[in-house]
Amino acid sequence: MRAYCERGDPGFWAEPVNALTNAAFPIAAGLAARRARGDGAVLALAAVTVVVGIGSFLFHTLANRWSMLADVIPIAVFIYGYFALAMARFFGFRPAAATALTLAFAALSFGLTPALDALTGRSVSALTNGSIDYAPAILALLGVGLALLGRAPGTARSVLATAGIFLVSLTFRTVDAGICARLPLGTHFLWHVLNALVLYRLLLAATRFRA
Repeated sequence: MRAYCERGDPGFWAEPVNALTNAAFPIAAGLAARRARGDGAVLALAAVTVVVGIGSFLFHTLANRWSMLADVIPIAVFIYGYFALAMARFFGFRPAAATALTLAFAALSFGLTPALDALTGRSVSALTNGSIDYAPAILALLGVGLALLGRAPGTARSVLATAGIFLVSLTFRTVDAGICARLPLGTHFLWHVLNALVLYRLLLAATRFRA
């Protein structure tokens, strides 16, 4: 399964840079865990961050269908787990309400791509190299950041800056498929490095807000 420029053959180490840059995730998780100081929710999401790196490493080495699931499922767990934490911690929603809001966000997220496909009559996911699936996450970061401006300006600025980093990261993921002829290495590895930074900053924002 060739999904990114760097893979030129079916071998295990056909994507060495894409595979090895996944080390950024456990590094980010370790740094965040050091700052968490017993914060159970952040420590749990730091553990998910490690799994994100492992799953992505498996996909960029094995490149088959089950490793693709190992790649995308932990990312989804982090997105919805952090959304629930944000609803509870940043906005004070009780667990039931935070859970309901997270389920609604998940439903909207899963429904976005089929809705866009129906509206355009084309596969938006194929046109964006699958990056459209992350649009709800960026919108959620922007929404949370803007909503926090009045009550926690420091956290709001941090979340909004992180949304900007995520947008740059997503751009590198999107353009990877179209530049293989000019840049065989591609740009997907930058998605890994910047995404690890995004997850670290989000975990740090939650830790600081709690403190």
